[in-house]
Amino acid sequence: MTDQRPVRGDHEVPTTPEALRKCYEAGSTVQELVVISGLSHGTVINRLRSAGTMMRTSWETRRMREAPARRRLAAHLRRLYEQHGATLAELAAAGAKTKRAARQLLIEAGGKPRTAQETLRIRSAASAAERQKLMAALRTKYENGAAVSALAAEHNLSTATVYRLLHQAKTRMRSHGSAGQSQHRPVP
Repeated sequence: MTDQRPVRGDHEVPTTPEALRKCYEAGSTVQELVVISGLSHGTVINRLRSAGTMMRTSWETRRMREAPARRRLAAHLRRLYEQHGATLAELAAAGAKTKRAARQLLIEAGGKPRTAQETLRIRSAASAAERQKLMAALRTKYENGAAVSALAAEHNLSTATVYRLLHQAKTRMRSHGSAGQSQHRPVP
């Protein structure tokens, strides 16, 4: 029989079966208990078993330790997915590493994966709203006298795109050469 008396120093070191079990169930590994208690590996195992401890596998310990961080990541990915319309590929890039892992984390966080068509619908609705906003801004500036070339440069668009957006916004177009002030050429 091994000595089961606790060792005392500045703080109590877990050496009793109950103290070892408590530390083990809180997430410590057998190896960590060996280092903390100064007991041999076999003694720690025997004391844990004598206390009726359910032993874990290494992957169960790893998952137990990763759980809080995993839950935070899953919640973050769900927010990106549901509020910002992110795709599984974007979630993989945001920390899930693979699309499959992103899907699993999303499900763990209580999210429901979308179909590709649903994602396209969300994305097109967002881009349509942005497009409407851009068309309104271009129309306002054009009607206040801005030239198409100046609008194109300001918004980093081609002049053809600016013309197309102005037409889609049902803007009444000025005749060429009348941007700003009228430019009359003297007749020779």
